[in-house]
Amino acid sequence: MPKLKSKGRLAARPAAAKRGSNGKVNGQASSKKKRVYFFGAGKAEGGADLKDLLGGKGANLADMTSIGLPVPPGFTITTESCKEYNDLGQKLPRGLMDEVRTNLAKVEKAAGKKFGDPKNPLLVAVRSGAKMSMPGMMDTVLNIGLNDVVVAGLANLTGDERFAYDSYRRLINMFGDTVMGVDHEHFEHELSAVKNSRGVKLDTDLSTNDL
Repeated sequence: MPKLKSKGRLAARPAAAKRGSNGKVNGQASSKKKRVYFFGAGKAEGGADLKDLLGGKGANLADMTSIGLPVPPGFTITTESCKEYNDLGQKLPRGLMDEVRTNLAKVEKAAGKKFGDPKNPLLVAVRSGAKMSMPGMMDTVLNIGLNDVVVAGLANLTGDERFAYDSYRRLINMFGDTVMGVDHEHFEHELSAVKNSRGVKLDTDLSTNDL
């Protein structure tokens, strides 16, 4: 799946034009190919035979879902989509976001939760992958779906305000670093400053207000 960086801002750009011999529309790749593969509720699109297309992680999740293991629902954006994104000058292939929204709705249905709903929030993780395992080399962003409103709802739902705000802090940290290109050291510097001001050494020693 594409690695998102601020210098390559992503945007779905609607366009209507004739398809050229290169298979592109207005400079963007055709939207007709399947770019998103769903897995969940005991069914999966794809499997180990599509490792080149889904990456090792995506193919394995599909296989585990198909054999009935308790895998949380999700979807995989193909490696071809990543190549298209780079070939298009870090622009999303036309139609990709429509497929993402469709499959996110499937995840919501399977999980019984709603993305962005403070009363019953769906939080998702975005993980990059490749055909071969590369431990420590792939980017991850957790807790996507939290914002200033949803975090309060999560606190009410779980009865654990500190857990909710610590999850939100981690999202801001990972999203800032991985997506926006803000050096991780800036976040660690601020966290260390707060711990020093409170006279504690561990993140877990910080209160909700500190977070």
